[in-house]
Amino acid sequence: MPPDPYRLLVEPLDLGSDVRTISLDLSEKPAQGEEEETPARGEEAVAIWAAAIPALASIEPWALDFVSHLDRVRDFCLAHHIGCREAAERCVVISRPEPKALVALIARFETETFGFRAGSLLEQGDTALENDLSRRGMDAYQPAFSNYAMCGICDFENGALTLLSEKVSSTEVVRRLRPALSRHPVRIERPA
Repeated sequence: MPPDPYRLLVEPLDLGSDVRTISLDLSEKPAQGEEEETPARGEEAVAIWAAAIPALASIEPWALDFVSHLDRVRDFCLAHHIGCREAAERCVVISRPEPKALVALIARFETETFGFRAGSLLEQGDTALENDLSRRGMDAYQPAFSNYAMCGICDFENGALTLLSEKVSSTEVVRRLRPALSRHPVRIERPA
């Protein structure tokens, strides 16, 4: 059996004592004659990320947060019948899109940075965070992430998802991802 062509490296990051961060980096193995792995992009990478996000959220309510190119986001959601809401002046929230819609969203906005959050606070709304996202972008997650199971910054163009969480460890991230990604050609690793 050939080795998986993709690798998802899950490792804690040290960004200071006030932030617990976990980095997820999805890369493609180098082609014949090349030495370095490259960030994974394209159809299979999109499918991997689309399986990973709901698995990470587990039983928590979750949503995607968009704070740039909002006209394109709104138009895309309207054209694909994906529910979204205007959460603040410059923030569009898409709550728990169906799997096909999630794949379509990630494929369309793979080159954009957008947010992901999971937690019960989503059910009642978080106007303060959504207003702050509108003003400061993804930096707004830092003072608010402890109110959620996790907040994440999706930078799929560079093969990265950065999680901020006080409640989920890198070991738990791997535990949640293994069954969800078992049908994909990806090897999940943690640093030794």
